[in-house]
Amino acid sequence: MIETATTTFLITGVSSGLGRAFAMGALEAGHRVIGTVRRESDAKAFAALAHDLAYPLVLDVTQYDAIPDAVAGAERDAGPVDVLVNNAGYGHEGVVEESTMDDLERQFATNVFGPVAMIKAVLPGMRERRQGHIINVTSMGGFITMPGIAFYCGSKFALEGISEALGKEVAGFGIKVTALAPGQFRTDWAGRSMDRTPRSIPDYDAVMDPIRAGRQAKSGNQPGDPAKAADALLALVKDQNPPTRLFLGEDALGLVEQKLHLMKRELTTWDALSRSTSFDT
Repeated sequence: MIETATTTFLITGVSSGLGRAFAMGALEAGHRVIGTVRRESDAKAFAALAHDLAYPLVLDVTQYDAIPDAVAGAERDAGPVDVLVNNAGYGHEGVVEESTMDDLERQFATNVFGPVAMIKAVLPGMRERRQGHIINVTSMGGFITMPGIAFYCGSKFALEGISEALGKEVAGFGIKVTALAPGQFRTDWAGRSMDRTPRSIPDYDAVMDPIRAGRQAKSGNQPGDPAKAADALLALVKDQNPPTRLFLGEDALGLVEQKLHLMKRELTTWDALSRSTSFDT
């Protein structure tokens, strides 16, 4: 739990979507928010939300070398970061065979390498102060998988693993780490914000055409309320024993429970073969 009455948040990607909702929720609760954006126009709009609490930071999280100085400058203006929310990211839609290695590299640059660079920028100060909370926004796609977004799921699986291991490394310093895994929320993630690989292999039509059409049709009608996700984030930060992983949304919980059931059944089915690989005693 962060002890200061006014917490300083550093939230990446606050110009839209969940990042915008997270920032608005924190500002309305009276907290300071350093919010990263990629355009000067977005920086001015963010600063206007709360002149004494909103601190825009023009930063592309894939520009790793620029992050340490940018974060240090923001902390000089707003104060030491108590809570880092690695929210910036995007979805890539495309089957593996049709997608390119450049697609994969861009996906991991934004969804994995950028968040890690942000973590490395705030960790020394948090470790010195012996407190802090790092919240990595992953996805239900960081635990379950769906055809057609393999690169996205892979990036979120990676961030989940890094989050869990990091939490064990820094627990002794009073630093908490949580992977925040949303289900479907009413943002533009599945619309304008999604990168889509052009279709090229007819064999995948039966898999991809319904998925792509369904996702586009659902965009703007998702069940999750971003404002309620912001409330959940604030509750998470206040808790003295935050979870390693928190799923948001009934859809996420249902799909995760289904996967856990299937995993348990598969473990049982293949138990003998799994155990057969040890040296005989």
